[in-house]
Amino acid sequence: MGLISEFKTFINRGNVMDLAVGVIIGGAFATITKSLTDDLIMPVVGYLFGGADFSGYFLRLGDLPEGFKGNPNSYADLKAAGVAMFGWGQFLTVLVNFIILAFIIFLLVKLVNKVLAKPEEAPAPAVTPEDIVLLREIRDSLKK
Repeated sequence: MGLISEFKTFINRGNVMDLAVGVIIGGAFATITKSLTDDLIMPVVGYLFGGADFSGYFLRLGDLPEGFKGNPNSYADLKAAGVAMFGWGQFLTVLVNFIILAFIIFLLVKLVNKVLAKPEEAPAPAVTPEDIVLLREIRDSLKK
C-alpha cells in the first residue's frame, strides 16, 4: 500500500505533468523543425550547391551485395541493402537540423526570459540607521 501511495504522490506532482507536456510539445516541435529544414531550407541550400538534397551525397565504401536490385546511386537503396557508406550528406542534413532547432530554442528561451523578467526596481536610497544619525548630532553638538 505504501508503494502505491508514493507512486500516486509522484505522479500527481506538477513537475511530472509538466515534463509529460514538455515531451509531447517537444515531439510536435521537432516535427515542425524537421519539415522546416527538409521542405524549405535544404531544397534551397541543395539548389544553391547544385543538388536537390544533401542526403543523397555519400561515398560508397563496400561492394554491392549479390542480387542487389536497387539503384546503385540511391543512398536509401544502398542503406537498405546494408552497404557500407560514408553518408556525409545525411550527416550534413542532420547537422543543419540541429543548428536550426538549437537556434529556435535559443530564441524561445530568450523570449520567455524577457517576458518573465521582473522589471528592475530603482535602488532604494541608502537609509542611515537612527543610532548613526543620533551619534552625528552628538558630534556636531560637541563641535559647537
